[in-house]
Amino acid sequence: MSQLNGIAASNGIAIAKAYKLAVPDLSFEQKKIDNPSEEISRLHDAINTSKNELEKIKEHARKTLGDEHAEIFSAHLLVLSDPELINPMTEKIESEQVNAEVALDAVAQMFIQMFENMDNEYMRERAADIKDVTKRVMAHLLNVSFPNPALIDEEVIVIADDLTPSDTAQLNKQFVKGFSTNIGGRTSHSAIMARSLEIPAVVGTKTITSEVTDGDMIIIDGIDGKVIINPTSDEIKQYEEKQANFEQQKQEWAKLKDEPTKSRDGVQVELVANIGTPDDIEGVINNGGEGVGLYRTEFLYMGKSELPTEDEQFESYKSVLEQMGDKPVVVRTLDIGGDKELPYLDLPKEMNPFLGYRAIRLCLDRDDIFRTQLRALLRASVYGNLKIMFPMIATLDEFRQAKALLLEEKEKLVQAGTKVSNDIEIGIMVEIPSTAVTARQFAKEVDFFSIGTNDLIQYTMAADRMNEQVSYLYQPYHPAILNLVNNVIEAAHAEGKWAGMCGEMAGDSIAIPILLGLGLDEFSMSATSILPARSQIKNLSKEELASYKDQLLSMSTAEEGEAFIREKTNQ
Repeated sequence: MSQLNGIAASNGIAIAKAYKLAVPDLSFEQKKIDNPSEEISRLHDAINTSKNELEKIKEHARKTLGDEHAEIFSAHLLVLSDPELINPMTEKIESEQVNAEVALDAVAQMFIQMFENMDNEYMRERAADIKDVTKRVMAHLLNVSFPNPALIDEEVIVIADDLTPSDTAQLNKQFVKGFSTNIGGRTSHSAIMARSLEIPAVVGTKTITSEVTDGDMIIIDGIDGKVIINPTSDEIKQYEEKQANFEQQKQEWAKLKDEPTKSRDGVQVELVANIGTPDDIEGVINNGGEGVGLYRTEFLYMGKSELPTEDEQFESYKSVLEQMGDKPVVVRTLDIGGDKELPYLDLPKEMNPFLGYRAIRLCLDRDDIFRTQLRALLRASVYGNLKIMFPMIATLDEFRQAKALLLEEKEKLVQAGTKVSNDIEIGIMVEIPSTAVTARQFAKEVDFFSIGTNDLIQYTMAADRMNEQVSYLYQPYHPAILNLVNNVIEAAHAEGKWAGMCGEMAGDSIAIPILLGLGLDEFSMSATSILPARSQIKNLSKEELASYKDQLLSMSTAEEGEAFIREKTNQ
């Protein structure tokens, strides 16, 4: 028996045999060729075969995981159709008379290196996409079989260095009981997909592939982030009990599905969900979500070859609003640019895209794109309880400009005889420290705040959470963060407005008591976190937690704050 520690990426316990998902040997020899056109033809055949496979995987992902995850493969297909990637390969074959394998590898490596050296998460993910698709093409050039997780037909735990999006999308949860990888974090593709599939996952173990062989018995503890290799019969028994307790716990949580979210002393808050597509609503309803706190509309724009039309957007927004009935739906307007590129938008290359031309800054500049989205939202507003949220607002002037455009489009629609709701709340996402500091000024003009902690923490601590060297500074419980959050909540309440949170922090079991004590009104999280959070809040006293507020805000370090709240809530 041996044990590895990693990052708990998806809750639950799994016990099964190991299935190592290994990439085949893709080594090749460099050859001088006499007929470049023949090699170019081989290359195109391998690319086309890969495209056909990816289309099938995309369709499988759409059926099992929904549109949002299927769009990852649209991005992969775009890579294989990108002349900037393919043309240099054919040119290399022609000019240097090398075999297709050499040309594919050289050009792919150049692009991978370029993307990996960029300083934002989205672009680094593009490097992973290029790696994934070019390995597939290389396998076809070499006539070796590429791993196909869709063929797994017995209960296993998948072990891999990393799971690519195409690997994860092919996992059949009937047979794949969990997975563990050497690398990755809670925000990686594979972790997000594991939570969607609701299978346990532990990522970032560093060495699991070298310590496990095919057929080893494995326990995945996705609750505490542990992997046990070849456990003893006593350990299996112990974890079977833990598994049964977790399943029982899930059943207990399920009883709260239709209950309001109330603290022990009767204070009611709202638990809502973060979504990416209309397909996610089923999960929100099944998990007792009281609304949608963040609809990330950028998924409508990604994985496509052109901007979505007004009607395409209208249908998506209408679908979400209709499915949610009278429950609130907070739609974030387009948050693209900088860290999330669109291949069909010619955006400037930036030294620091996180602080650059993105979100509301892009939308105010490209108001043609923005107005189309606003019209689609306004047309859909009569089908439910719509709230519109502008992202990345740094100044009051930006908010005023965005609101003016919205009201302008509303007036045009009304004049044209189109029905538009008169009850649309207009708010902002608070993710920039300047906005959190001047929340009192904003509160006089906005209808609500939603605190985006993922960026707010990064910006406040000046630390990229995806950068391993500085990730220790990503501290949700740091007194600077708690004071900013408190400032936003107090400012909202002083003007009779509500304050929510849509970052990862809102579903964090340590943060929930702190946020309840600070007076947060709405907690938006992944759908699967809602029932555990409702259960937790049911056992907390808002009044008691509020009495610790001054102490928490006066702590010197994040560690002190965390230890204090753990002690007070017996965590």
